[in-house]
Amino acid sequence: MGKHKQQIISRFFAPKPKSPSNEEPLQSSQNPPKISTTVTFSPSKRLKTTHFLSPDKPSQNPNNPIINSNPSLHQRFLSKLLEPPQHLLEHTHQANQGNNDSREPPKYTPLEKQVLELKSKNPDVVLMVEVGYRYRFFGKDAEIAARVLGVYAHMDHNFLTASVPTFRLNVHVRRLVGVGYKVGVVKQTETAAIKAHGENKVGPFERGLSALYTKATIEAAEDLGGEEEGCGSLSSYLLCVVEGDVVMGDEDVGVVESGVDVRIGVVAVEISTGDVVYGEFNDSFIRAGLEGVILSLAPAELLLGEPLSKQTQKVLVNYAGPTSNIRMERMSCDCFRDGGALPDVISYFENIREDDSVSNQHHTMDVRGDENNQFALKVIMTMPGLAVRALAITLRHLKQFGFETIVSLGASFRPLSSNMEMRLSANALQQLEVLNNNADGSETGSLLKSMNHTLTIFGTRLLRHWVTHPLRDRNMIIARLDAVSEIAESMCGTLDLENLGAVDEGAFDCTVGQPGINHVVSLVLTNLGRSPDVQRGITRIFHRTATPKEFIAVVQAILLAGKQLRQLHAEEHVYPEDKKRNAVHSALLKKLIRIASSSGVVNTAAKLLSTLNAEAAEKGDLVNLMSVSDGAYPDVAESQMKVQSANEKLESLIGLYRKQLGIRSLEYVTVSGTSHLIELPSDRKVPSYWVKINSTKKTIRYHPPEVLAALNQLSLATEELNIVSRAAWSSFLGKFHSCYADFQAAVQAFAALDCLYSLAILSRNKNYVRPVFVDDDQPVQIRIRSGRHPVLESILQDNFVPNDTDLHSGQEYCQIVTGPNMGGKSCYIRQVALIAIMAQVGSFVPASYAKLHVLDGIYTRMGASDNIQQGRSTFLEELSEASQILQSCTSGSLVILDELGRGTSTHDGVAIAYATLHHLLEQKRCLVLFVTHYPKIADIQKEFPGAVGTYHVSYVTSNNGDSSSECELGGSNANNEDVTYLYKLVPGISERSFGFKVAQLAQLPASCIEQAIVLAEKLEMVVHKRMDNQRRKYCPPGTQSANPDIHNKAMDRTSEYNYPADANGQDSIANLANTCQKLFSCLKTALETDNLAEGFDMLKRARIVARELIAW
Repeated sequence: MGKHKQQIISRFFAPKPKSPSNEEPLQSSQNPPKISTTVTFSPSKRLKTTHFLSPDKPSQNPNNPIINSNPSLHQRFLSKLLEPPQHLLEHTHQANQGNNDSREPPKYTPLEKQVLELKSKNPDVVLMVEVGYRYRFFGKDAEIAARVLGVYAHMDHNFLTASVPTFRLNVHVRRLVGVGYKVGVVKQTETAAIKAHGENKVGPFERGLSALYTKATIEAAEDLGGEEEGCGSLSSYLLCVVEGDVVMGDEDVGVVESGVDVRIGVVAVEISTGDVVYGEFNDSFIRAGLEGVILSLAPAELLLGEPLSKQTQKVLVNYAGPTSNIRMERMSCDCFRDGGALPDVISYFENIREDDSVSNQHHTMDVRGDENNQFALKVIMTMPGLAVRALAITLRHLKQFGFETIVSLGASFRPLSSNMEMRLSANALQQLEVLNNNADGSETGSLLKSMNHTLTIFGTRLLRHWVTHPLRDRNMIIARLDAVSEIAESMCGTLDLENLGAVDEGAFDCTVGQPGINHVVSLVLTNLGRSPDVQRGITRIFHRTATPKEFIAVVQAILLAGKQLRQLHAEEHVYPEDKKRNAVHSALLKKLIRIASSSGVVNTAAKLLSTLNAEAAEKGDLVNLMSVSDGAYPDVAESQMKVQSANEKLESLIGLYRKQLGIRSLEYVTVSGTSHLIELPSDRKVPSYWVKINSTKKTIRYHPPEVLAALNQLSLATEELNIVSRAAWSSFLGKFHSCYADFQAAVQAFAALDCLYSLAILSRNKNYVRPVFVDDDQPVQIRIRSGRHPVLESILQDNFVPNDTDLHSGQEYCQIVTGPNMGGKSCYIRQVALIAIMAQVGSFVPASYAKLHVLDGIYTRMGASDNIQQGRSTFLEELSEASQILQSCTSGSLVILDELGRGTSTHDGVAIAYATLHHLLEQKRCLVLFVTHYPKIADIQKEFPGAVGTYHVSYVTSNNGDSSSECELGGSNANNEDVTYLYKLVPGISERSFGFKVAQLAQLPASCIEQAIVLAEKLEMVVHKRMDNQRRKYCPPGTQSANPDIHNKAMDRTSEYNYPADANGQDSIANLANTCQKLFSCLKTALETDNLAEGFDMLKRARIVARELIAW
């Protein structure tokens, strides 16, 4: 409210002045007070202000005559609309905080007593209480609602309150849940009819907590499922984390010695889809494994099984930061530490079985559901101990929401990692931008975004899992590639062998075009994409939270898709003479089509739909929803008969009144929601016992006693019908449990078809090639011709420069890549990793040829970032990641290290980078791409001849119109020359990094750049001059004459160290020269002596000295 408007309100409500004699002295001593009012939508600010006021002393300004005067219109306006009275604020504060003082306790209304009782049972829940046609918030909950929802909060009796309309429940609950609150909806548990005929005729409506909502449960919850107004999320896992002692088995001893200090158990449940992920693993101090789980699952809610170590809590709290809106809840797991978790889970399953037997005592026994229960128990018996503990905590947490039955389905369980899948670390997912880009964290510019051409939501979810968990089984990869090839072939009608690449032996005949497959699969997926999320839909049906309209939409979509897929001939055996147009050859496609269009799913869907009235489902009419003609629901039929009898009774009464009053056209009328009124002229005489309801000038409306009795009977019968109809609907949904596993498998098959179709579109639209995988017994290798970055290629189009890659474990398995800044080094190493990931996902790849061995892991160390919240510097973070790689990688892995050692001094950085690469080459023998600006690292190829290759990204420099390559550093020349990056990987080492050109791009002041160029030239001259002097000073005369070639070569290598020009640098050079002198003396003695034993001993000494030089 503006200042001008405040003054207008103040003048309008200001009281008239009283007698001048009383007011003149005060007004003469000071200026008239300025009175203004401000409407605020922040009740928390008003409450916070009252905390500073004394409860026994009113908050008044002694210099304000208006406030000290008698109550006026202005004060009443303030107290009613703007500032609540002080004693009411104090009562609200006491009710919320539980403070008691000597003041008389407030008198609560019956509704407020209900709210206090509910709030005492649910202190951590934001309660929305149904009152008439609105949901109301009270106390602190009203403050939260005012802040998050933007609604007005005001004082009412003893509490601050706010409200929203009932028809906007979906929107407001989602907004509160979206910012991390746990929301409870309190509904009336009795209707007006029940209240009128029950014992609680005078008191308030009975109310109870009907539903709880959090980010992980809202999509499966009643009345709020489905995505509306963009509030829905792609996935909403609830992740439970527990800790235990490190397992020191035979296979873990080496890991424990390498720094593993904790063992972590996790269980992640996606309540809306039925997916349950479990796992247990050893983790290091930096919790790299836990970060990888969090990044791949992206949980919406965290459940912490305490006690947890400080480091684990730091990682989880950092993920659920104040800006993430991730909800975090803590639960104690002390009761499960002595093996109590497994008995608790088993007893839970026994209770489920008993409940099912009770609910099915009047129906056929749910044999399939019992089989699922038994299968789930077998899975749980094989789960690791910490995972079982996390599952027990998760079950206790889900029980308050009513979603604990989701874990009774064994088919929903899957391990966190398996031998069939590659587990990408958190660093790899982040640094390769697999799921999100590193600029703003969105999907734009990520690998998933470039590969995602799915048409359904559940297909997108599955593709995300495929991309983060590439396959490690060659046969499964080839099966996916065969399916993608067949779909891609049917898109174009004829097979382009050049684009599809070589086909492995034993693959199906790819030369027969199948145009019908593309048409049918595209039609099925398009229809499913227009339907609701059927994966979440069938899970909501399983939880009995689906509406009739949603049930019909989901089941009908699955039925239609299954019938359409039956057009394809997916028989297990297709003979060569069978030339049907829609015959399917890929084994994976056949399997998926048979599952999705199985007769069990199609027939069950048709049977379920035949039981329901589609017209009533569209209107949400539960009363007329179920078909009772076959005697399936006798309770509903009986209640319908009672309602019909009551209506017939009312119709018979109108006939009697027509005869009694002599009015043949007499009919019941309904006015303002009151039905069955007898409307008569005002001068018409009626029996005195007729009840007058309302009237106008000309008419009076009555309810005869017989009509009132019949209406009471009708209202009770209608209420009974509503109750039995809801029970019948719940029973109908309960029957879906027996076929849920089949429908879930069908939806998973549809999702897999969507992913394969997406990969086929990708291969066709972007001219990708089918990768070839060598046998598992062949050497690990990556051979790529004209490889391209899958994301940058779509941005640069034809301007992208492709590069070749040739890594072979039996030949050259390490590439040291150097080159200028911004020359394309990081792009090259990223594209190799992304091509390998895409190939093992089962996708075609951006290259003209690709031949690979199945990798068991891809590990990266790229970029520079610190972690201040965990007290970790940039260099510590860098080395921790490198340490994790050295512990985890194997000979079948691809390791990518980008500028390792740049976070510290030059000497330390070179030494650490050299030693790390040496360990990878000697101990691990894995495929390595090593990017560095240290030319000294390239010397390692002399220790591993043939295994290490040096490369650099090429460039061209020009000065005054003359082109040259690899120009020497010169003062003004370096500032004036132009550099053209060619982005082509060529053999050799780059001698320059062109850091000054990057400084120019960063728009550093020209004076700074010029001074830096001069200083660089001087430093280079000083270093070269000093090294020459040290060589002449410390080289013994005899050593140089004994073997001048070896001596000169060694001295040249020594001069390559660029030591700083300071006193410490002189000492280091002197020590280095002394060590070199010892080495040459030993070598000279070994060469000149005739005693073999003495010569061998001198060679040993030389070897020791040489090791000291390497460690330098």
